[in-house]
Amino acid sequence: MTMQVDVLNIKGQKTGRTVELPAEVFGIEPNDHVIYLAVKQYLAAGRQGTHKVKTRAEVKGASRKLHKQKGTGGSRKGNIRNPLYKGGGTIFGPKPHAYDFKLNRKVKDLAKISALSYKAKESAIVVVEDIQMDAPKTKQLVEVMKNLNIADKKTLVVLPEYNDNLYLSTRNVPNVASTLLADINTYEIMNADVLVITENTAKIFAEEEAVA
Repeated sequence: MTMQVDVLNIKGQKTGRTVELPAEVFGIEPNDHVIYLAVKQYLAAGRQGTHKVKTRAEVKGASRKLHKQKGTGGSRKGNIRNPLYKGGGTIFGPKPHAYDFKLNRKVKDLAKISALSYKAKESAIVVVEDIQMDAPKTKQLVEVMKNLNIADKKTLVVLPEYNDNLYLSTRNVPNVASTLLADINTYEIMNADVLVITENTAKIFAEEEAVA
């Protein structure tokens, strides 16, 4: 079973053509848990993990014992680098470490397909004829977004191959981003309000194992 979607031109008008979006990709029952895992992995991989505090062995300060162990009437004290003193080391503070973790390929694929199915259920997918630009023109791209009635929405444009002019144009628009079909990930899909899929990209989706 497939979904028939109208192809619009850059003026927002129907071209009379339609494309088929496979139900295996856009019509499954979304799995919220795998979406959560995929988004968590994406965000975790972006963390530097360089946080660091100094322990009592690393802070400045003399190592002599402050006073003798017994007979002073006070508590026992070691050196001034004791974590209990101002300027002393930190107990159980953060250490540099990586946050990323591994997900099985099947889990990542299911998360991506689940995210696409959510967008299809929300009618948040727009298929537009291939956008041709002779040079980077942000004004022209903004006009296209207005014609598609999505100028005020966070938009992800999915392309079949790299387009330098279109990429440079989307880079200047705060709420518009572009990505290649081969590079699309669950976080980008869920983070966007609307997916704009070019006609050629939609045809690739219809092929077997387009989302892998």
